[in-house]
Amino acid sequence: MTSAVGARYDDDLPRIVDALRAGGLAAEAVAWDADSPGWDGFDLAVIRSTWDYSERLDEFLAWADRTAGATLLCNPAPVVRWNSDKRYLLELAERGVPVVPTRFVEPGDRCEEADVDQAGGVVVKPAVSAGARDTARYEPGRSADAVRHARTLLDQGRTVMVQPYLRRVEEGERALVFLGGAFSHAIRKGPVLTEPGVVDNDRVAHPGVTPYRPTGEELAAARAALAAVPEPGPLLFARVDLALDDAGRPVVMELELIEPNLFLQSDPQALGRLAEAVTEAVAGVAGPTIGP
Repeated sequence: MTSAVGARYDDDLPRIVDALRAGGLAAEAVAWDADSPGWDGFDLAVIRSTWDYSERLDEFLAWADRTAGATLLCNPAPVVRWNSDKRYLLELAERGVPVVPTRFVEPGDRCEEADVDQAGGVVVKPAVSAGARDTARYEPGRSADAVRHARTLLDQGRTVMVQPYLRRVEEGERALVFLGGAFSHAIRKGPVLTEPGVVDNDRVAHPGVTPYRPTGEELAAARAALAAVPEPGPLLFARVDLALDDAGRPVVMELELIEPNLFLQSDPQALGRLAEAVTEAVAGVAGPTIGP
């Protein structure tokens, strides 16, 4: 599945469709909110570039539930719902997964400077968002600016996340991609929040992408995060975003299970692995018709 914006900007989508068709499957790219797409006519529906979902969350989650009742949805609707709100980081931490320390402030609560006081600065963002929308970082001594940002989000009825700014993110964020439950490839990209105190919803979400070989500790952190997802069985696709804390240990920034960029062009085997994972997922379903 895609969306209006995804159809315009998802460079991987036509390549995925072509690879599936080359493998003998009848594949079609369909917008998730298309009129009467007839999801029961597909054996498998694969969420890909539904990049407007966070702005229409209730509508999207209701769609996921309906679609899962008509066909096999990947990733599953309960995972989509769980992963749509970044309060899942609390569950990961409770299960022993190393995550960026995160404070959540709920609508109706007061946000004061003490809530955003971190020696190295803070990041303020909504708990439901994608592509670093409505997100900014604040240098030490700019707590009043961070509070104003948080209160603006709270006034909109949105839950706010406050995290310490990890300085070593400037060495590059790591994104580890898993396909069919197995590690496939990884990339490193430049920092997104390059200018402090600025909310820029037009910023490049993945600057300076380069292939990357993760360390054993990074792989262990990513696998621990995936093992903590409250859904049995391997996911069709997953991306685990990591950064290094001040001690150089990898911590989970986000767990991307809904519509992540999988950076398929960064590894020559990645597209084939995804096509194989989709083929295996549909193998037990009658009739090879796939809707990515």
